[in-house]
Amino acid sequence: MEVPQHQIILAIESSCDETAASVIKDGQVLSNIIATQTVHEQYGGVVPEIASRTHLQHIVPVVDQALKTAGISKESLQAIAFTQAPGLLGSLLVGSSFAKGMAQALNIPLIGVHHMQAHVLAHFIEDPKPAFPFLCLTVSGGHTQIVLCHSPLDMEILGETIDDAAGEAFDKIAKMLELPYPGGPLIDRYAQQGNPKAFPFPIPSLEGLNYSFSGIKTAVLYFLQKQKAIDPDFVQKNIADICASVQYTIVTALLKKFEKAAKQYKVRHIGVAGGVSANSGLRTALTELGKKLRIEVYLPKFEYCTDNAAMIAVTAHYKMQRKEFTDLLAVPTARAAWK
Repeated sequence: MEVPQHQIILAIESSCDETAASVIKDGQVLSNIIATQTVHEQYGGVVPEIASRTHLQHIVPVVDQALKTAGISKESLQAIAFTQAPGLLGSLLVGSSFAKGMAQALNIPLIGVHHMQAHVLAHFIEDPKPAFPFLCLTVSGGHTQIVLCHSPLDMEILGETIDDAAGEAFDKIAKMLELPYPGGPLIDRYAQQGNPKAFPFPIPSLEGLNYSFSGIKTAVLYFLQKQKAIDPDFVQKNIADICASVQYTIVTALLKKFEKAAKQYKVRHIGVAGGVSANSGLRTALTELGKKLRIEVYLPKFEYCTDNAAMIAVTAHYKMQRKEFTDLLAVPTARAAWK
């Protein structure tokens, strides 16, 4: 068999409500197409059944556009990668089924990718890239983890949330404030105009490197109930200061443990990944932490913070180098431990 001159992979991401496809050639991302589902805004959150049905509508045109943008024909592909876990099961099934069918039709291998591992490797899509060992704070609506990366495919979770994720706390507090979905980015926007120390909220104290955000959420709930009983217009009058105080508390909690881990493991390179890594308060605080510890800080571009297929593609690139392929019997799972 003739050895391919180039390593070309099509990657598909469909873990939640973004349908995305990306083409990577020899480690260089050539396209990164994302179709976002705005239909969920009217429901105040992602509706799984609607998400999976919308993926069915989006996946063919998104994959087609990714190939055209990259200037790659489907016959040139050497592998198809897809998000295998974690995520909404119905959404994952659409992406994995499409990937299996296309791989079988082209007689090329499959590569299953772990979504959270891919978020970390978003740092390796473009230069500058971190050096190993690399410590990454992954923060999204469903996960909050401190990950020590020994190599692209050798990662160790040092700490994680024992209850709510940081992104989940942002979203639930946004609902308390009656902000439209998605509320996390709106808290960030209001926070930039407010006083972060206007209303002190408790910062959880756990042993080790694990997190807890349910207490912050509960503290804000009781605080709002008390203040609104005194003044029904309290939220409207103080929205900027409330958001700034909430963001300050969550970011402080995140970086308190992250700083501890950076010192404990003596790393020289740190970064942040996941949807909440787009938060301006977190990015600023992480930059300041880097200056304080005199270590290199890496912040992914905004397009690589939220769910996208380029991060799936770069993960598949490293997996293909080690010939870590997935067979057609592989099933997507809503929850999965890291390998």
